[in-house]
Amino acid sequence: MASITIRKAQKEDCIQLLELVKELAHYEKAPNEVTVTIEHFIESGFGNSPVWWAFVAEENNVIRGFALYYIRYSTWKGQRMYLEDIIVTEPARGKGIGALLMDALILEAKERNLKGITWQVLNWNKPAINFYKKYKVKFDDEWVNGILDF
Repeated sequence: MASITIRKAQKEDCIQLLELVKELAHYEKAPNEVTVTIEHFIESGFGNSPVWWAFVAEENNVIRGFALYYIRYSTWKGQRMYLEDIIVTEPARGKGIGALLMDALILEAKERNLKGITWQVLNWNKPAINFYKKYKVKFDDEWVNGILDF
């Protein structure tokens, strides 16, 4: 892991990030669900009013993974980090990159004085679930996701 660098994402990273998003969609058996354009992706992260931020894991100038988050508000808890995606490209899995990204997220949330981190994971994604269990997270099987597409 000595050659892995964790840093904040930059506008120039977006093409590689979107490729990793597509890789994740393929892994999650939904390759046709990624409909965001590169222009919208860039504007949303690096325009006048960014709505997301990310950390990248880089090795030899190639992005091997990233973690993208935004801030959500809980009327019960206050501001929390929402981890939208943590992605490590398949050839780089098992090398501790996910842990480096998760550690960067935890540090960022604490530095921003956020009240925690929340995310979703597919119930069949056992490798991801086992990864998160290392952080002594609480999994919630009570709430049902609601989605309204336009």
